[in-house]
Formats: sequence, C-alpha cells, structure tokens
Amino acid sequence: MIGPLRVTFNTMDIRKQQRAVVDALEDVKAQDIQVYNTEALTGLFDRVVIATASSNRQTRALARSVEDKARSLGIQVIATEGLETGEWVLVDIGDVVVHIMQQAIRQYYNLEEIWGGKPVRMKLGASSTGRASAKRASDPASTDAHG
Repeated sequence: MIGPLRVTFNTMDIRKQQRAVVDALEDVKAQDIQVYNTEALTGLFDRVVIATASSNRQTRALARSVEDKARSLGIQVIATEGLETGEWVLVDIGDVVVHIMQQAIRQYYNLEEIWGGKPVRMKLGASSTGRASAKRASDPASTDAHG
C-alpha cells in the first residue's frame, strides 16, 4: 500500500526548519513556544509550532517574521491565514505549520491536546543572536521538554 501523498517544497532538514521558525518567533518575543512532532499523526506536515502573542499587532508581526525567515532560507510560504483579525494566525510552510495565538484563543482551542503527543526537545532562547530570556532560562519545562 502506498502511504499518504506528501509534497515537499524544500529539502532543508526538518530540525533546521523548526529552528528557523523558533528563532523568528523569539526575535519578536513570542511567548510559550511549543514544537510538536506530527509525523506519526499526519502525512501532511512534520511539525506543529504553537506560540502565544500578547496583541493583534504582535500576532501579525510574529507571522511576518516567520514568513520572512522562511523566504530568506528558500522555504516556500504555502499560506498565511488570520491576519485580518490577528487573534489566531496560521503560517503554513509545508513541513512546518505555525499557530500564533492570543492567550485566550490558545486556552480555548487547546491545540496542544490535539498535536501534543510528541513534543520535540529543543532549546529555546538560543537563537542565532544568542539571546536568552530570563524566564526561559529559569523554567526548565519551557527550555527542555516541549520547545
């Protein structure tokens, strides 16, 4: 039997793609960044990234940061949805789907329950600029277990 059809627009390693997304989110001060491995759940994408923004303006800025970073690395931005309201913006870059949500929306929809089966271990606060936030440095759960 043939598996699900997967169209890959970029041959860049998935770890490099998720690192680029997390760096782009950290550059615009996203909160509570979580990365989930979805390879066993769907053939459509390999990672789901969920981040919280504090306002409509920041949600849009985070989405633009992810788009810009992806394009700078030659990754095609498939679609961006939700910029009109800015409460929940989805950025689809093929192998990685990014959900940027305001806190109330994130709590209500609780996407972690759907995609959270396999969190990806990755260090947060270690973007290419070398900045690390004090909160992340003092919170082992956000630096090691999920993000």
